[in-house]
Amino acid sequence: MTCVGQFMVLLDNTIVGAALPAMQLRLRTTLTGLQWIVDAYVLVVAMLLLAGGVLADRLGRRRVFLTGVAVFTLASLLCSVAPTLGWLVAARVLQGVGAAALSPASLALLASAYPRPQERVRAIGLWAGLSGVGMAAGPVAGGILTDAFGWPSIFLVNVPIGVVSLLAGMRVLDESRNPAAPTLDIAGQALSIVGVGALTFGLIAAGDHGWTSALILGALAVAAVLLASFVAVEARVMTPMLPLRLFRRRLFTVSNTAMAVVGFALMGSAFFFSQFFVFVQGRSVLSAGVQTLPCSLAMVIIGPYAGRVAARFGFRVVVTAGLALAAVGLLTLSTVHHATGYGTVWWRLAVVGVGFGLAMSPLTGAAVSSVNPQDSGLASGVSSTARQIGAILGVAVLGAVVRTRQSHGATFETGLDTAFLAAGVVTAAGAILTGLWLVRSRNGNSLAHQVSEDHHGPGERPTRTLEPGERLPGHVGGSG
Repeated sequence: MTCVGQFMVLLDNTIVGAALPAMQLRLRTTLTGLQWIVDAYVLVVAMLLLAGGVLADRLGRRRVFLTGVAVFTLASLLCSVAPTLGWLVAARVLQGVGAAALSPASLALLASAYPRPQERVRAIGLWAGLSGVGMAAGPVAGGILTDAFGWPSIFLVNVPIGVVSLLAGMRVLDESRNPAAPTLDIAGQALSIVGVGALTFGLIAAGDHGWTSALILGALAVAAVLLASFVAVEARVMTPMLPLRLFRRRLFTVSNTAMAVVGFALMGSAFFFSQFFVFVQGRSVLSAGVQTLPCSLAMVIIGPYAGRVAARFGFRVVVTAGLALAAVGLLTLSTVHHATGYGTVWWRLAVVGVGFGLAMSPLTGAAVSSVNPQDSGLASGVSSTARQIGAILGVAVLGAVVRTRQSHGATFETGLDTAFLAAGVVTAAGAILTGLWLVRSRNGNSLAHQVSEDHHGPGERPTRTLEPGERLPGHVGGSG
């Protein structure tokens, strides 16, 4: 049941991208509206993911998981009947709340149900495998459903899955909790949500209002103040949601910075894949969904082996090579146009997928191995959150790039070329960063041992008995 719940979340991450062109036509919205449809969900998931893990440990993992499934299912139904953009965005926010609750609770339930390390490895492997299937199936499923029944069907499909999961989960899942779990950092949580929300608004709206307008400058100023306040609060509270002491370790800081780059470039570019095929090349929504498959499929195939490769050759070599490959793929995508044949497009998408597939799991392994064992769960959760924050900024910034180019008379096709170019440059900078700074931690942990235990998929923890007071983090994989 926990695997099915996570599958539903991962499917939703990628299925929406295929339906964006149809949503734009049906809801009569602009690119800005599409950005909010995606970022409203990702923003809430990113900001509540760590809190979801804390609440699951304190209140009961079964209770939080079933509540998350119920909220996600209800929100999916509301999305499917949304008559306006505002309704849909509000329902997507509610979906994010459900996902942020059920995802960390699903993995925590799985770990508590299989206390023996070898059994836990197999269970987490199944969890990660279904997550990968959900990510890969999203574009094709989205294209088929949208083409046959319209875009509301991509949300409606979650309802029967959610109802069955809820009813079955009430019967078969056992409750578990961690009495020593930390308290919820309410002040830090509030400041992070509002601060990142203000930043996201400023970046998305800049494409329409201009970067120097009073509204945009005001939003960015508010974001800067709130995020600075967040840092100040986290440095003082007893149980911070984001312990700043972890960033004193260079390996932790560099790996999470690189993970944010992955989220930025991957989600920001994938946001435009279906739109390129539909609005630039004139393909159908179904065709576009199938044609974007090489990227996600490559990530699913490569991801499970990336940890093993990193265990043999080291984090720096594998991550740097992966980011460099992804950068090459994105830079070559910036040269495609309306007459480019698919035979010269699919391999570029595949190169992007291979590159990011190589980078993600080792980056999580690097973050986990850089900290003390009792902080490994938190480190994995921070890594997932870093990727989600990068995804928010990627959709916001690259969308603003396209809108800014259009406001200066460029075509949508030219704007997309500039966006892919920007994503490629950022990814190349990430490759340089990891090539120079992603080095062994000084805390004595064995990097190869750590990553070999984590090879089943991005965001997994070492397969060991949890320390007293340690909690499992959330992980929402794949920002499609």
